[in-house]
Amino acid sequence: MSTVTRRRTILAALSSALPLGAAAQPPDTPQAFLQAIYFPYKEKNFKGQPYWEASRFFAPQLAAAIDRDFKDSKKRGEPPTLDGDPFIDAQDWQITSVSLATSVSGNVAAGAVAFIDAGKPRGVVVNLVKTEAGWRISDILAPSGSLRALYKLR
Repeated sequence: MSTVTRRRTILAALSSALPLGAAAQPPDTPQAFLQAIYFPYKEKNFKGQPYWEASRFFAPQLAAAIDRDFKDSKKRGEPPTLDGDPFIDAQDWQITSVSLATSVSGNVAAGAVAFIDAGKPRGVVVNLVKTEAGWRISDILAPSGSLRALYKLR
């Protein structure tokens, strides 16, 4: 058996051992959802989460507002209302540490996210709601204000 054939056989065996769609499963707890968003920021060359893929992160009403804003700004040839990374409330960052804690009550949760950015402690509060797609962000409360308020959502 050639080396290439052996590798293909091993890869096929390993991939068949995984449940179908295992890699695509969304995090099933608020804590895991927030860890998936925030922990990559600790990596030196991380460029940020693709928050413009709004339905991946945000509850339907907020995702729709973000999508609408991005489309409208593109038509106008202007920056969108959300012109910084909403997860860390900044346009540029040097995150060296992230910690978070969550509190859950039924289908809603809140997460306190603390991080060190350029040597200074910072943080946000993330409100979550459980949707058909899994946990999603209903608001981010940051020093600059509320994400929902930015879009004038109640």
